Amino acid sequence: MANTSSAQKAIRSQVKRHKRNSARKEAYKSARKEVLQLLNKKDTSKLVESTNAFFKAVDKAAKTNAISANAAARYKSRLATKIAAISK
Repeated sequence: MANTSSAQKAIRSQVKRHKRNSARKEAYKSARKEVLQLLNKKDTSKLVESTNAFFKAVDKAAKTNAISANAAARYKSRLATKIAAISK
C-alpha cells in the first residue's frame, strides 16, 4: 500500500490511465475484428467504412500512446495488404 499522498495519487492516476488505454485498445481490436470478418465474407460494400473506422481507432490509440506508432503502422500496413489482395 502507498504510504505517501503523492504515491496514492500516482496509483489513482495509473488506474485512470489503465482504463483509458484499455478502452482505446479494445476499440481498435473490435474494429479490426469487424474488418477481418468482412474480408472473410468478401463484402466490399461495407469494407471501406469499417476500414476507415479501424484506421481512425488505431491512429487514436497511437496518438495517445496506448500502442506504439510502429505497431499502428504495422497493423494498418498488414490490413491494407489483405484488402489489396482481395480487390484484385
